[in-house]
Amino acid sequence: MRPRIALPADTLAEATNVINERNAAYAPRPAIEAVVKSGGVPVILPSVDPDDVVDYMDLFDGVCFLGGYDVDPTFFGEEPFEKLGPTYRKRDLFEIELLKQSVARGKAILGICRGMQLVNIGLGGTVYQDLSQDPHVTLKHNQLAPGNMPSHHVTVAPDSRLYKIAGERPYINSRHHQALRDVAPTLKVTARADDQVIEAAESIENDQILGVQWHPENMYKHHASSKALFADLVERSTRVAKRTRG
Repeated sequence: MRPRIALPADTLAEATNVINERNAAYAPRPAIEAVVKSGGVPVILPSVDPDDVVDYMDLFDGVCFLGGYDVDPTFFGEEPFEKLGPTYRKRDLFEIELLKQSVARGKAILGICRGMQLVNIGLGGTVYQDLSQDPHVTLKHNQLAPGNMPSHHVTVAPDSRLYKIAGERPYINSRHHQALRDVAPTLKVTARADDQVIEAAESIENDQILGVQWHPENMYKHHASSKALFADLVERSTRVAKRTRG
């Protein structure tokens, strides 16, 4: 039984070159390929009205929240900081509702970069709207190296699921200007960069949620720890499929 992995779609703000459509829904090819190569079936979910999210829920066993625009800070009670990047509230509304229903129904969840931030915000946490708000930052978190190459290390907590997947000191890529600030009550920090920026978080009470600040979809072909993150999502989603689909 191959598990079905939902990939919530981003929205292309510019007109496409092919059909000149604006606001086209899309999912990044590396994430699609990483799911397929790990044994899952990708299911791309365009953003819809939050009231319609319930109609998606039987279509997938696990969900991977991906990168993209900053989350609108009003979702965690703040007004926009001067260095906030672009936001797209329609996607935020859709994904927060998708997250809440996925948690309630026991779906396997992986958050990547913005995806981890979205999960944290949706469960009651906050983020730094820009890393300049964190006085401890000393590392370059928006690398100039090619995106499929690592740029700095993180240290993983030994008592975490991530430790079993990626080891103590994975070498990761980095492409973000925001980071988790206050961690949601149901999550725990499981990895940090050397300047203490939070790089991973996961569920406290079970293995339902795992989030990373880096982009394993860009490195899975040549880095075992990145590929293992998708294999873990597929494994957890397979258990969900067996439980819910028989």
